[in-house]
Amino acid sequence: MAMLDLRRLAKRLVTPFRQYLGRLTVADRHLRGEGLEIGALQDPLPLPKGARARYVDIADTAALRRMYPQKQARHLVEVDLVDDGERLAKVADATQDFVVANHFLEHCEDPIGTLRNLLRVVRPGGVVYLSVPDKRHIFDRDRPATSYEHLVRDHEQGPAVSRAAHYEEVVRLAIKVEGEAAVAAKVQELVAQDFRIHFHCWSQAEFLPFLCALQTRPGFPPFELAEFAANEREMVVVLRRLP
Repeated sequence: MAMLDLRRLAKRLVTPFRQYLGRLTVADRHLRGEGLEIGALQDPLPLPKGARARYVDIADTAALRRMYPQKQARHLVEVDLVDDGERLAKVADATQDFVVANHFLEHCEDPIGTLRNLLRVVRPGGVVYLSVPDKRHIFDRDRPATSYEHLVRDHEQGPAVSRAAHYEEVVRLAIKVEGEAAVAAKVQELVAQDFRIHFHCWSQAEFLPFLCALQTRPGFPPFELAEFAANEREMVVVLRRLP
């Protein structure tokens, strides 16, 4: 029997806690006032003293429990606003001090449009707080990083142009299904479920240039990159809306 590698075991146990502390450290530096958190489910971001969030999700809490039966034993936040977090159609412009979205952007089919809407609803000086997995450290490691040109195409032509290819890429390179028939069957299953895969994935080398490119994109809400931090298996990013 192979000896138990205590160092590796300790790292697996400690890494989530260190990642949690990293998120808190960034939150304490930037989050003030009243804002929104999108898709918190069982893991709402603890906020600094005096800050308060309303919780946004695609369905109310009871419906979310039916959608995620594996979370029945977990406490879920009570949803305050049922809305599509990618669009925030029910939230007026420049009304929030912050928006939090942890491990959300990679599930969005149009990240450019999503970031536009997150910035749209924060006041000048307000912030968008994101954590995004670094593909090098998760099951997306063998997938190609999403290019800026790909994201622009999905934004301008609509995500339907890439949807089938995204599902197939995930099935082949992340889930690791083998055999053409099995790949086709799994793709069909996920599409039928409208399963929210990681439509896009990045490492630091691609995600930072993507954000910088948005700063000069015509018509995009003006923002500065207030923080970009490596945080164990993810990146924590803070965008500050400019006047």
